Amino acid sequence: MASEDIGRIMSIQSHVAYGYVGGKAATFPLQLLGYDVDVVNTVNFSNHSGYRRFGGTKASAEELDAMFSAMKQNGLLRPTRILTGFVFGAEALSVVARSVTKLLQDDPQIVYLLDPVMGDAGRLYVSPDVIPIYRSLLPKATIITPNWFEAETITEIKIVDRASLQKVLTVLHETYSVPNVVISSIPMAKWLWDATLTDVRSASCDQEQSLLCLTSVRAAPGTVSGPPSVVYTGCVPLVPGYFSGVGDLFSALVLGHYSPPSPSPSTDSPPPLVRAVSLALTKTHAMLCFTEKHAFMLPPEERTVTDDELDEANPERRIRRMRARELRLVQGRKILSGEAMGELREMRKWEGFWTSDNKAYTSIHPTLYCSA
Repeated sequence: MASEDIGRIMSIQSHVAYGYVGGKAATFPLQLLGYDVDVVNTVNFSNHSGYRRFGGTKASAEELDAMFSAMKQNGLLRPTRILTGFVFGAEALSVVARSVTKLLQDDPQIVYLLDPVMGDAGRLYVSPDVIPIYRSLLPKATIITPNWFEAETITEIKIVDRASLQKVLTVLHETYSVPNVVISSIPMAKWLWDATLTDVRSASCDQEQSLLCLTSVRAAPGTVSGPPSVVYTGCVPLVPGYFSGVGDLFSALVLGHYSPPSPSPSTDSPPPLVRAVSLALTKTHAMLCFTEKHAFMLPPEERTVTDDELDEANPERRIRRMRARELRLVQGRKILSGEAMGELREMRKWEGFWTSDNKAYTSIHPTLYCSA
């Protein structure tokens, strides 16, 4: 467990009355780690939208601005860390961006984790006009945690092989000056399976039933040669079924466990982000397994498998399935605190990531990108 008074985190993301997504997936785990959490809700819904039936409201730009203004007037904007997640529209996100920017200007030591929640599996579920605002926030972030689709959307680069993945990371690190990039839940496509060595992906990985987590830490400023970052990966078995709030939980745990690097870091030790991601990956996967075990023990009608066609014919089936797979955060609190998270899933350095055809990456400038 973390010590007392380790800091305050301002969490700016969605809220649901029932279940655990957005701020509901982030707040309790962060509190267990010892943080005070100041919660700003960007939406107030009955439940997450995967149920298909939900009610509530989205916070308007005016409402968010009034909240930030009142907190400032009362001297309550005092975070040591900031976490931003789901914001639906450009006007509301612009208010969040202005507020975050001002906080970072007032205190450059604030650690800011930007989770650019925009969509998944090739589909946007926010207004497209938020994309340029997220791009404007990238240089201000300490850590970003996009999923595969969001990384493609921000950089406008389709990831189809290692060369395109190299380009995505180069753009994020150099064009947008992001020091720490974390991409989780990457499906183990054949090209990725072929590109990752056994000692990188771990013996427990299976091409069809595994997900990869990738962490990229930018090279020190002033570096004039060599690769633009050091890359680490971790692999976890796929837990079948539809779960919501997993990315929100993971991002919160990454921020909660992250320690800024010391002024004179050891060249022999992994960057601090690697330890934070290892802990977040371990706990998130353990929580998924814990939730899946609970769902499997429910009556047969409650533990139905994912089937969109059957769900369309019987909406109550979808609701039962969603309800059965809500994250068991309270019941799994010992996992989140670290008391019962299981063996740590160490991130492994991908030594050959920036090479291609046995030749080293030769330029770190994005306009001179070369992997030949």
